[in-house]
Amino acid sequence: MAANTVSLKLLVESTSQRVLFAEAGKDFVDFLFNILSLPVGTVIWLLKKQEMVGCLGNLYDSLETMNDTYIQPTANKDTLLKPIASINAANVPPLLPTTESSKSIEIYRCGNSYNRSSCGLYVSYDSKSICPSCNNVMNQIATVVNPKKEDSPTDEGGYVKGVITYMIMDDLVVRPMSAISCITLLNRFNIKDVGVLEEKTIDVGVDEGVKLLKASLQSKTVLTDVFIEKKVGETDASNSAGVVHSIEI
Repeated sequence: MAANTVSLKLLVESTSQRVLFAEAGKDFVDFLFNILSLPVGTVIWLLKKQEMVGCLGNLYDSLETMNDTYIQPTANKDTLLKPIASINAANVPPLLPTTESSKSIEIYRCGNSYNRSSCGLYVSYDSKSICPSCNNVMNQIATVVNPKKEDSPTDEGGYVKGVITYMIMDDLVVRPMSAISCITLLNRFNIKDVGVLEEKTIDVGVDEGVKLLKASLQSKTVLTDVFIEKKVGETDASNSAGVVHSIEI
């Protein structure tokens, strides 16, 4: 496996060239769940404005190109264009490009040493913010202190436990995997001949991570769209029929 990649096993129906489900470990599931923590501005930056569905790309471009003359002097456009991502991203595989928001976070406080009791109540992510108590600029870097964690040999970081294998459906429904679940799914997908099933092992890197993010906002057949090569002009019959592969397990 290449550096900064995670492994994923796909079960593919060869006749229709669709992914029935994927088998994945903790690392890939952590990456998927971490998508939920991304600010909208970060998602637009990652996917590029012209690739966004709907009008959010236009909204982003409007703010980005707006002359600072029309922006409040205490406002910082980067708080929206390059928002600060969740700190829960620690120990999640880096399968998306590094953004400004994923770097270390700095928090600022007022430097007024004569009014600490009131000024000390306020902090800001923006070094141009004005202290509500004394109207000074809040440009002094504060020290962020995280709560002390109890030492636990089972704390692996991320979101899910690593002792379990997970099943990921084509529409990104995630469930713990079991033999009974697999058999039930094959029955519900009406698979009569196991000879049409193929197992593909792939390495997911940054390029695939961005494609997964984009497809998750546009499609109900994410894994098929990202990992199965379609011939030019070929359409997914299941999509045209309005079939969604989400199955309750």
